[in-house]
Amino acid sequence: MRMESSALKNHLLLAALLCSACNVSVTNANDSQQAPDTTPPVDNVAAQAAAKNAAYDFAIVPEQNAKQPNRILMAQVALDRAGFSPGVLDGKDGMSYKAALRGFQEARNLPVTGEFDQKTTAALLEGEARPTTWLVKIPADFARGPFFTIPRGLNEQSSLPALTYRNLLEKLAERFHTTPEALIALNPPNTKVGAGATIRVPAIDSQPIAKIEGDQRGWGETLASLGVAKDQPQADHLVVDKSDGLLRVYDGQSRLVAQFPVTTGSQHDPLPLGEWTIKGVSRNPEFHYNPNLFWDAAAKDQKAVLKPGPNGPVGVVWIDLSKDHYGIHGTPEPQLIGRAESHGCIRLTNWDAARLAQMVKSGVKAKFQA
Repeated sequence: MRMESSALKNHLLLAALLCSACNVSVTNANDSQQAPDTTPPVDNVAAQAAAKNAAYDFAIVPEQNAKQPNRILMAQVALDRAGFSPGVLDGKDGMSYKAALRGFQEARNLPVTGEFDQKTTAALLEGEARPTTWLVKIPADFARGPFFTIPRGLNEQSSLPALTYRNLLEKLAERFHTTPEALIALNPPNTKVGAGATIRVPAIDSQPIAKIEGDQRGWGETLASLGVAKDQPQADHLVVDKSDGLLRVYDGQSRLVAQFPVTTGSQHDPLPLGEWTIKGVSRNPEFHYNPNLFWDAAAKDQKAVLKPGPNGPVGVVWIDLSKDHYGIHGTPEPQLIGRAESHGCIRLTNWDAARLAQMVKSGVKAKFQA
């Protein structure tokens, strides 16, 4: 769960420079609240539900001459849909992309090459010419925020009413399983990012707000905001492999049904090898910060409770393990998955963590191996 402050600083600086260089206009901080409230008056439950769903329904803008896809991005988007996550969808070759291809190939009994070869292409696309990217119109309610500047220190973060996204570009990036930099690269200069604007994104389908019994913290809306469907294959057991940085999900017949890239521990807090059990799943959790549990905590730090939000230390979900103080969770910095250390926990992108949360329940076994 370690937060890499230098990497975070460099990431934010890079995003700012890219926005400036490409003349991308981004809604930042609480400027989002200036978006007009277009929500019609509602006087019944069905109308209220429809109004809420409209915030996450990205209308696809028809194109006469659709943009030719980057072949790697084509594979990444298809792998994401199939549940074999390549991490962020950025059109770049890399370890997580190759691992996702190998996982899909293994699950489909194909030659495990790690390449987007002819047999893999046929199986992954299933003969369906689905778009790799599309132009969408940003819903006004999605653009509204609120957004907050996130302080670096956890004690300072505890003063915020929620650990929301920093700006609309970051929120859009998580919704479409990518990064602000990748969105900037997909769009021409002078692209505007705001309510009603049109922007090119990876073709991740919109999801309605899931109806979940006892949902007190808006998990149904969180799933919709991340483009994650409520219904997922159910896990019998998980295997986390430190050597390749992957979490694999198996069903009751020991078939591989999903795979996600992860960050696993560090030199100070190594991955706790062995067999553990999932004790429960906390969706949109508060984070109880105890500096006594962190070797790198500042001497002045005090215990604090941080409000829920995608930019919290554990992201949108905490999957509790039978090993005290250890869990599987999301992250505020998806581009660092597999590239930064954690405090021994298993960290995924928020969209992958949300999907995994829909696959597991109390009692599911988790094996951690080197």
